[in-house]
Amino acid sequence: MEAAIAILALMFVAFAVLGVYLAVKAVGAAKRGVERTVTQARKAVEDTTLRAKSMGQVGVAGELAQLRLSLRTSMRATQDSLHARVEQDESLKESLSLFERLSGHGRELDDELKRLEREPDKRRVGERMPELRERTERITHAADSLRWAARDRAQQFADDDLAALSAEIEVESGALRDWATKGPTTGETTGVPGGIPGSAPTAPASASPAPVAGGAARASWPRASGEQASAQSRPESATVVDAAAGTASDAPQAIGAAKPAPVYPWQKTAKPETTN
Repeated sequence: MEAAIAILALMFVAFAVLGVYLAVKAVGAAKRGVERTVTQARKAVEDTTLRAKSMGQVGVAGELAQLRLSLRTSMRATQDSLHARVEQDESLKESLSLFERLSGHGRELDDELKRLEREPDKRRVGERMPELRERTERITHAADSLRWAARDRAQQFADDDLAALSAEIEVESGALRDWATKGPTTGETTGVPGGIPGSAPTAPASASPAPVAGGAARASWPRASGEQASAQSRPESATVVDAAAGTASDAPQAIGAAKPAPVYPWQKTAKPETTN
């Protein structure tokens, strides 16, 4: 029983400590959020005020406001650019450390310019303006140099990646067009019409038989081996008639009157018909 009470007490204490820790963390996060919002609002108000002073005032006061505005704008742009790219490029950490050192000089100059805005002796302030202008230009030039170097580095990486990607795409495009680098197609190498593998070549169609003298029909193409074999097996008279028909068909046709067909010794002479 006492052990159970001790365990419950320890659990209660643990939950209480955990609740206090979470409450402190939540309060700290809310406080940081409020401070960040207040800081951003203060910066926005200061920038607006400086723009108004630089455009609305003349003389030393307007020039001091212009110097502060250019300094703050350059430093903020460089800071945002480096912090945005340092997660992608580890080599920018050294550039970020250099910018932190430069920021110290920038904050010191901004505080000095801010004090000089409230300085009643404008003549003394005017005497220091060339020095203040030179310091501002040096700091802004260094900040701009870091910012543009980081941007050029990111642009170079993007160009290199795009070039490599373009080369890979060209290789892939060439692989997809593999038929352009190969020789004749399968149909051309095998002699098959249409390029269809495994299909037999189509034999030319024979001409339709035309009527000749004597009622015999002949083909316009040379006789096939099967026809020659059947011709050899036919009687001698049929062979003689076919030979004569073939000889007559092979002779060129003359224009005008038809010439009489030649009579060969092996042909039988037709007997004249007698009348009763």
